Parts: sequence; C-alpha cells; structure tokens
Amino acid sequence: MIAEPKLASRAAVQKENSIVDVPSSGSVIQTPNALRSGSKQKTPRGKRRAQEVSENAKRRHSERSFPRHRRASQEHSNNGDVEAVTLFEVVSMGKSAMQSVVDDWIEAYQQDRDTALLDLISFFIQCSGCKGVVTAEMFQSRHDTGLKKKMIEEFDEDTGLQYKKFMAFPWILTVTWPMDMDCGEYPLTMPGPYWKKFRCNFCEFIVMLIHQGQNSVIYDSYLMDTVISLLTELSDSRIRAFRHTCTLSALKLLTALVSVAVNIGVNKDNTHRLYEEERNKMTSKRACHRQEQLEKKIKELQDKQHEIEHMMNVIFKGVFLMRYRDVTPEIRANCMEEIGIWMKMYSPFFLNDSYLKYVGWMLNDKHTEVRLKCVLGLQGLYSNTLFISKLELFTSRFKDRIMSMLLDKDHEVAAQSMKLLMLISQNCEDVLSLEDCKTMYQFVYSSHRPLATTAGEFLYKNLLSHHQVPDQEDRVSKRKRRNNHYTSTMKTLIQFFQENELHKHVSYLVDSLWDCASPLLKDWESVTALLLDDPQQGEGLNDSQQSILIEILLASVRQAAEGHPPAGRGTGKKVFPAKERKVQVDDCVKIIEHFIVVLPELLAKYSTDANKVTSLLQIPQYFSMDVYSTCSHIEGHLGVLLKQMKDVIEKHTDQEVLEAGSRTYQALWSKEMAIHNQVNVSRSQLIDQWVDKFNQLLKDFLQEGESLCANEEEVYQILSTLKRITAFHNAHDLSKWNLYDSVSRILTAGSEHGGIPHQITIQALQCTCYSVLWQITTCLEGAFSKENVLAQRSQLRSFCEMCQNCLSHEHPAVKEQAFTVLCDTLIACSYRLHSGERHDLAPLVYTPDAKLQRALLTFIQEQVFTKVEQETQSRASENGDEVNKLDELHRRRSLLAAYCKLVVHSVVEMTTAAEIFKQYMKYYNDFGDIIKETLSRTRQMDRIQSARTLVLCLQQLFLRLKQEQGSSSCGSSIQTISTIKELARRFSLTFGWDQIKSRESIAMMHKDGIEFAFNGFVQNGQKQPPPNIAYLTILSEFSNKLLKPDKKTVYGYLQRYTGNQVLTYKEDGWISLVCYRASLLASGEEDDSYSLTSTDTFKESSHTNHARAMPLKRKLSNESRVSTAELCNSSLLASSDTNGRTPDVKVTPQFISTVIKGGKWLKCSQGRNGKETEESPDIGHPQDAMLQDQPDATNEDVDIDTFDMEPA
Repeated sequence: MIAEPKLASRAAVQKENSIVDVPSSGSVIQTPNALRSGSKQKTPRGKRRAQEVSENAKRRHSERSFPRHRRASQEHSNNGDVEAVTLFEVVSMGKSAMQSVVDDWIEAYQQDRDTALLDLISFFIQCSGCKGVVTAEMFQSRHDTGLKKKMIEEFDEDTGLQYKKFMAFPWILTVTWPMDMDCGEYPLTMPGPYWKKFRCNFCEFIVMLIHQGQNSVIYDSYLMDTVISLLTELSDSRIRAFRHTCTLSALKLLTALVSVAVNIGVNKDNTHRLYEEERNKMTSKRACHRQEQLEKKIKELQDKQHEIEHMMNVIFKGVFLMRYRDVTPEIRANCMEEIGIWMKMYSPFFLNDSYLKYVGWMLNDKHTEVRLKCVLGLQGLYSNTLFISKLELFTSRFKDRIMSMLLDKDHEVAAQSMKLLMLISQNCEDVLSLEDCKTMYQFVYSSHRPLATTAGEFLYKNLLSHHQVPDQEDRVSKRKRRNNHYTSTMKTLIQFFQENELHKHVSYLVDSLWDCASPLLKDWESVTALLLDDPQQGEGLNDSQQSILIEILLASVRQAAEGHPPAGRGTGKKVFPAKERKVQVDDCVKIIEHFIVVLPELLAKYSTDANKVTSLLQIPQYFSMDVYSTCSHIEGHLGVLLKQMKDVIEKHTDQEVLEAGSRTYQALWSKEMAIHNQVNVSRSQLIDQWVDKFNQLLKDFLQEGESLCANEEEVYQILSTLKRITAFHNAHDLSKWNLYDSVSRILTAGSEHGGIPHQITIQALQCTCYSVLWQITTCLEGAFSKENVLAQRSQLRSFCEMCQNCLSHEHPAVKEQAFTVLCDTLIACSYRLHSGERHDLAPLVYTPDAKLQRALLTFIQEQVFTKVEQETQSRASENGDEVNKLDELHRRRSLLAAYCKLVVHSVVEMTTAAEIFKQYMKYYNDFGDIIKETLSRTRQMDRIQSARTLVLCLQQLFLRLKQEQGSSSCGSSIQTISTIKELARRFSLTFGWDQIKSRESIAMMHKDGIEFAFNGFVQNGQKQPPPNIAYLTILSEFSNKLLKPDKKTVYGYLQRYTGNQVLTYKEDGWISLVCYRASLLASGEEDDSYSLTSTDTFKESSHTNHARAMPLKRKLSNESRVSTAELCNSSLLASSDTNGRTPDVKVTPQFISTVIKGGKWLKCSQGRNGKETEESPDIGHPQDAMLQDQPDATNEDVDIDTFDMEPA
C-alpha cells in the first residue's frame, strides 16, 4: 500500500471523495465479454441494476470525455474498420498516434478524473486477459481497522468464480473472473505478430502517459497513488496473467518515472547554473525578482524530484523486490531488463551496490532468458567508463561467476558473457589475470561461431592489435618496417597456436579471427614473402613455424574463396549479399593472380617436406576458373605450376601428398574451361608414365607360373607406383588404361602361391575396387550393350571372390582392407540402390551367398567383439598413448558401421544382425549408438522381421547360457540371466511409446516366445516343467508393450499350452510361468485381479470393490518384479529336457486391434456375476468414422480388428 502523499491533506482527499455519485453501492467496470454473475455480497438483481447504471454513466462520460477519440473512431468505422471504444481496444488496434490517444485520456481525466481513472483501471484488467467484472467501493479513512480483512483472494465453489479484493486508493476494488483464466493464454503470452505489436503498444502507452503528464497530472496525489496501488496489489496475485501484466506495467511505469527524474535533474542543473550566474553578478546589475524566481523554481524542481523518487522507491519495494524471484521466468527476465535500464539512465539513484546485488544474484538463474538479460544489462554499465568506479565491488564479487558463464549451456549467454568480459578487460585495469585471459583465448576453438568470433576479437585486441600493419603509404616507403611488423604479428599468432597444441584446428582459429583480422590474414603477399625469405640470424621462422604458417595460409585462402565457416560451425552455405559477394569475387581474383605465380616457387622450395607440400598442393583447389578465364596475362604460369606439381608428386609416396595432388588435378581438370586440354595432357602423361612403369615392373615381378621373383628395390618400386595409381584412380576414371586386369594378377598370385607383401596386396585391393566402382558408375551414366553388362558382372563376381579369399589372409591389415572394399562394392551394387533405376543393369545386382555372409560376420566378431581389443587398449594405456587408443576405437567403430550398412541396405540377411544385437549391453559405451541406430533402421524396413531378429538374439543367448550351465556350475547363472533380462528391457525401450505401431511385432514376439518356452512339453499330467520354461522370465520384459486387450488374448494363448492343471503347480521350476502370467495380468482390466499363487477363479467387481482392486494390482505388479529379480533366477534352467509336442489347437486365437474404423465402439458392461459381456459392434459406412469424435485416451472401448496367430 502506498504511503500518504505529503502534498495533499486528508481534508482535501475527503472532499474529493464526496464528489463521487455512488459511494455506497459501488461502480462496476465490465469488459465486452463480462460475466453476468453477481458479486458475492450482492443479489443478482441489484448487481444488474448497478451494471446498467454504470454502463449508462460511462456512455455519457465517454461522449463528453473523448471527443477527438470518438471522432477518430467514427472515421475508422466509416472506412470499414472496427470502432474502438475502450482504451484496450484503442491500444490493441495499434493506433499510429499514441500521443493523441494519451492526450485524449488526460483531457478526460482533467474533466472527470474518477470516470477516466476507472477506465484506466479497466484497461489494466483487460490487458491481463480478464473476462470478468471489476467493482469499485469508496472508503473514507485509511485507518479503518477492518480494511485488512477485506484484502482477500479466494474461490467461490458455488459460482465457480474467483474473487480478489484489494485497495487502490481511493477505492476498494473487487475483481471477479472465471476459474479457467489461470490455465489460459493472455495478451502478453499469445503468439503471433498481432500480440507482439500489442505488447509494444501497451508499453508505449504507459511510457507516453507519464511523459505527457509529467508537468501536470502525475503530481496531483491522486492518479499515481491509485495506479501504483492497483499495480502493486495485482502484481502479487496468484493468477499469472494478473501478476505478469501488472508487474510489466509497474516496471515500465518506473522506467518512465526514471526518464522524468532525469529530465527534472537536467532542468534543475540548468536552473542552478543560471542562479549562480545571476548571483555572481554585480549588485547594480542583479535582478532580485529574477533571483527569487530561480530560487522558487529550484525548490519546485527539488520537490518534484523527491516526489518522483518517492514513487520510484514505492514501486521498487512493492513490485520489484517481490517479483524479481518470481516463479515465472518471463517476470524475472522483465525485472532484470528494466533494472539495467534504470541503473544506466539514473545512475545517481540506482547505480550502487544495493541495487547491483540483485543483478549479481540472478546471474545464477536457471532460466536462460534471465541470465541473458542480466549480462546485457551489465554490458550497458561496463561500456561507460564513468560507471567503472561504482562497479569495483560488484566486479570483484561476481567476476568468477561471469567467467564461469563462458561455459553456459546456452550459446547466446556464453557469447554475451565473452563480450561483457571484453568490456571489463578494456575499461577495468588489472581485473582479469593472465590465467583468465588464457581461458578466454581457448574459446576461439568453440563450435559455436558467435562465441568463437568474440573470443577471436578478444585475442586479436590483446595479442595482435599492437602489431598492426602500417598503412599503404608505409608499405611503399618503409618495406622493411612493414615486414618486421608482420613477422612479429605472425610469430605471436603461431606461438599461441603452438602453446595450445591443437594442431588440427587451424581452420577454426582462422575462422574465429576472420571478422576482426581479415586484412591481416588476407595479406598473402606478406605471408609468401615471409615463407620465401631465407632466415637470417634467427629473425626468420623455424621449420615448425613455417609448417603452421602454411596451414594458416591454406585456411585463409579457403575462407576467402568459399566464404562459409568450417565444418561444425555452420548449418550450411549462406547466401551472400551483393556487397559481400563482390568482396568474395575480388578475393578470388587476388588468390589466382598471386598464387599462380608464387605457388611454383613455394613448391620448389619445400618440395622435400611432405607436410608442407600437402598443404601447398591444396591451394589450387580454390582457384576460380571463371576468374582464370578472364585473366589472360597469367595463362603462361599454368604450365609452370603443372610441371612443379608433377615433380613434387614424383618425389613422394605419402598418401596425403598423393591424395592432395589427385584432388588438385581434379579441380583444375574441367571440360567446360579452356585449360581443360592443357591439364588433361599433363595428367595423361603422368598416368601413362606410371602405368607403363607398373606393367614393366609387374612383368618382372611375376614370372612364369605367376610366382614371386623380386628383390626389395623392385618391391619398393612397384609399391610406390601402385600407390600413385591408386591415389589418382580414386578421383579420376582410369578405365581406359585397363588397370583391373593387371592389378588383379597380383591378388590371384597371392591367393594361389602366396608370398606377396601385404602392402602391395592392400594397394591392389583398393585399386581394383576403384576400377569396379568406376565401371559401375559408367554403366549407370551411359548405355552399354548386354555383353558389356555381362562382362562387368563376371568381373564383379571375381572381385568379390578375391576379397573373400583375402578375408582369411594371415595379415590383419589385408583382412581389414578386403572387408572395407567388399562392403563398399556390395553397397554400390545393392538391389535397393539400382534396381529401380535401370532394368538393363539388373545383372549387376549382386547378393552375397551364405558363405560370404558368414565370412563377413566372422570378421566382425573377430575384429570388433573380441578380447583382443581389450588387450590392445590396456597396452595403449600402459604406454600412456591415449591417441592410439582412440584411433583403435575409431577403427573398430568404422568396421562395425560398414557391416551395419550392409544390414540396413538389405545386402545381407537381417537375421545376421542378431549377433550384433547381442553385444548391445556389453559394448554399450563403445558401439551403443551404432547398434541402436541399426535397430531403428531395420524396424523402419520391416517391423516383423526386425522383431524376429530380436527374438532370435534372445533365444540364442538363452540357449548358450543353458548349454554353459549344463557343462559347468551354475554359480554365475543369476548374473548372466540378469544380463539377458536387462538386454531384453533395453530392446523393449526401443519400441517407444506408440503401442499401435509396434502392436503386431510385440504380439509376434510373445507368440514365438511362448512356443519356444513350451517346445517339447505335453499336457499329460507331468509335473516336470518344459526345458525352456525360464525363457518366459525374459519374455516378461515385453509385456508392458502390449495393449490391455492384447494381454488377455496372449494370456488365452498361454492357457492353450499350460492348461488348468499346470497352474496349480507350485514347484520352483514353474515360477517363471507364474511371473510371466503376473506380467500379463498386472495392468489388465480394473475388474480382474489375480493372485500369484492361486488360479484365475479369484475375481472382484470393479464397481463394488474398486478400492481393494487397485492396491491389489499394485501389490501384484511389485511382487511380479520381486519374483522376476529374486525367485526366478534361483531355479532357472533347473528342469530337465522332456519330449513332447505342441498341443494341437483347432480354434485359432485372435488378437484385438484398436485400429479406428467406421462403426460403433465396442462397449464392455458388467454382468451380475462380475464378468464382462461384450456388445457386438455395428459396422457402418467407412465415411462415418469422419463424423465421430476420437475416444478419450483413458477409454477402454475399442473397435474390433482380428488377425490370426496359429501356434507353430
């Protein structure tokens, strides 16, 4: 409650209150959709009479009070728009001239302030989305002892309405609204551009109201007292709509008052300066009346300032302190946003530790928007150097928290925190330590680009900006000074990169610095000059620094040519505006003009260093051939570049160098460009030379009988030549050289006679694979005769046979290479990829036979799921080589992913994936994501077959466990069966929440599981359980995925195998059956309750014993879990094998499907004996289903759809 104003006496207030016409009965403010229910204290007839009187009075006052607004509304109405009557309608319609609307209201307030003020109160209530009634009662004394008892907020059960009664001086307001208001939306939270504009108009109206009345109405001790009391009381409501709307209104009101206080302070300072000037005048020239006027004005401004500050203090204590920790995050965010504005606008009053502490505390808020508003508010404070002295204590207290926000889970908060720390570093001396700066530098490698670029700007300003390159005039006149500056800057950057030891992230470092240091990074002339200069007396770069500088050079060229960030930092290629596109084209011209001349010199200087030439060879890949065609003066340099590239490739056999050279030739070789012939000739000469050399070496390498005859030098020559051919065959179609026939001779000789070095075999496998794949690609792109297709088919079969033979090679690298190329080839030739495109290529579709599938699966089991990898990892950890450990894991993941692709593309049988699914739990940390994705993809292909694969997996594990227990002690059987149960539970979770989609597959799993469990059991009165009865314990993990009607059907299907006499057995061997029955009956119909040990004759009616049935079912569910975990394992697999047959069932069991069809819903009714009787559905027209309402999710009524399920 706001304190009594000082400028108005109580007598004046009472005199003003006596003017109101209806002091006893009250006034009613009703929205356009107002309720017609009366208040709790009045009769309905009296309430309606009061509403009619209020509406008539309001209509009369509206005609008199809003002449301009009424005319504007009529003009809009004449133009076809909706006529606006209330303030809410005016603001929601988005009047362009908000000032005129406020002026109209102020004019009306000056004529009849009570009616206008009630209109303003109604405006705030309607903006809260309230479709209720506001009743105003007058009071004469603030010291009424019963006043506090009237301040209530309660719910009336009889009318279903909520009431809130509170004081808004000079009234006691009662707001009545429906119960459903708290769960609905209100204008501030409604989506869409209309309501977003309404929020802006709403805030603008409040600010404009204070701005237009800053010289008149806000000082009358009537308007502001009422509005502040109203907003303070409603901001404390339990209803979110009231609390949010009125809190925002109060905060914006305080912001407007801050603006008024700032204006008053400026006027007071100006007046005081005039007063001092007048006072300092000579006595003869001093005007006494002028001095008195200035003194009076200063006192008046001081009184206004004190009153405004008093209002601000009341709002702050009554609203902000109560709501800045509100449960609603939007309210907390509004509080933090506004307090930042207050401290920045009116720093003498708000910028102190008493107010800053609230912002510091809310930096730990769990909601992202709140933390973001705090950081943005602090940025506005730290950007002003005049505020730094007042922020010292806050900085020392909350600096660590701001540093920790660099790791915030929200990227925007982290990026803005980095900007805040940059401002602190710039304006606050010695606040950030060297360790803090190093921590901030590391974020240049962040995957979030805004955070990385901000960290890059901080890095550039702190480490590199003092090494700025001089202007253009200095470059011409003082070249030596320029080189020294650039060398010093790049050395600093290289040193930073070396200290971080992240040598594979140069592109990310360049991208982080690109926005702020692009002139430095695009100064390729200085970079190449630095690389070409010979180091003199230690001033140049050493070998490692040169390597890093070349990587930076390559990354900057790529960034300038492509324009998008590296992988992992962007969603894709962005569309450049015209200005940025022009800059990119200019950079491409500079790249090709500069590097077409300089690159041959760099290649010649570093031709013996494999790492350096690998990066240098990639630069021509970013040449723009469109630009090259327009630069005729550089055509002569292309031949020099191609010759130097050829010399470099001839000197190296490293895979990286050869791969880079191959990709560069591919980039330069384009049939649409004029340089195509020149590049094609150079490439053909190079390959001709290698092929001729290889054929000659191969002739000497394999003599008559295809036996091996070569020394070490010849082996090296043939290996290096084959590496070059293979590297180029990856990016170029070399089919015209007929490499398959010559290279396949090596594989044939190796399989027949042996003795081929494994390095040569690996390269031969890769080269033949490229030949096969290029042939398939050529067949898909062009028209081939039937003879060519058959020849290609024969070649494909022979290649697969050679790879299959290599799978049994003695060297593991050969086996791995054979597996990899075989998977690539089979996927390329799979039926799913090519059968629908070209019917004439159907002979190329190759499906591996059973022998090859077994060989592939055996390889995966030996190389991925074996104990050998554990020994390898232990040795790697002992040596402290974590890199090798990760590389080994990556290798095994790649092999498993390759095989899973074969399963997903239907190259191998889906049932072979059962061996993969078995390892889901054991290797969950290493391969869990791959196996889970494979399971999801197979389910998308065929749900039934995927479920059968899971069944096969579990049954094989069960039989293996049974076999192991039969030959050894069963001491570890409990943990082993628990592992299988956990695996089944994980499989069950992969089916998701939609039971309709997985209905048939789950039913099939239960059907096959029951048949497997009772295989060999005959109902002849024997008490010995079936040999596989314990499998039901595992199968029970899938019972919760059955629909309730299906559980009954599955239970009936189970009864066909067990019979009633089996259910009376209580031996340990039958506990698995009891547990499985319990899982089927635990969540059944509410009228069925079963005991764990009794038969199914125990039933209770849900209508008479509902209170007992539910606890019993909960107890049943819990006991079933206990039985599964404790009882079943103790006697699991304890029964001996019995010979028998599956019972011959003549009547086919049926499953009930809940597929919604046309017709009535099946109703279940209770008979007198407590049993259910089903009503037959009437099948109607299919279109009738469109006219029916979808049943409630809790309704058990279903339609009938049956499918057969014969026992095996």
